Amino acid sequence: MSTTPHGTDEQDASRGNGGGFAATLRRSMADRLSGGEQPAAQAGAATAQMPAAGPREGAAEAAARAAATGPRRVRLSLSRVDPWSTMKLAFLLSVGLGVMIVVAAAVVWFVLDAMHVFADIQELLVSIGSENFLRLMDYLQFDRVMSFATIVAVIDVLLLTALATIGAFLYNIVAALVGGLHVTLTDD
Repeated sequence: MSTTPHGTDEQDASRGNGGGFAATLRRSMADRLSGGEQPAAQAGAATAQMPAAGPREGAAEAAARAAATGPRRVRLSLSRVDPWSTMKLAFLLSVGLGVMIVVAAAVVWFVLDAMHVFADIQELLVSIGSENFLRLMDYLQFDRVMSFATIVAVIDVLLLTALATIGAFLYNIVAALVGGLHVTLTDD
């Protein structure tokens, strides 16, 4: 039987906190604050000093008591973001976004071609007699549109990865000054 800051594991289990996120977080924080795990001799002495757990409450009584006290709240702060992991995540997300850009450009081109938009534009330009604009229609061919979409996707990957990494560095600098982003989690 091990001890936690609020009692023994059996007491936590009788309260319905044995496997919850808050109980795990509380034990982890207690271990960190106490300097790690206790040696076996000290752990035995610590449990001997703790009062014995009372008779186990029924599950209905524990649930009623937990409902009366309400959900537990844990206040955490995000004080540092790892720039390397931010760069990896941003790279993968921007690659996915780049693929979506290329696929969306292909779908839009096929829809416009099926609706005969390009043919209608070319017909209009021929009726106007504008040779300069007819050369612009060469740039609306499928292979050129896909090349342009691919170039945009590659630039997107590079820029988003770099901006996210720089953002992580800036967040770390600002968080060192103001303490980071504070979040309150509840255990429902």
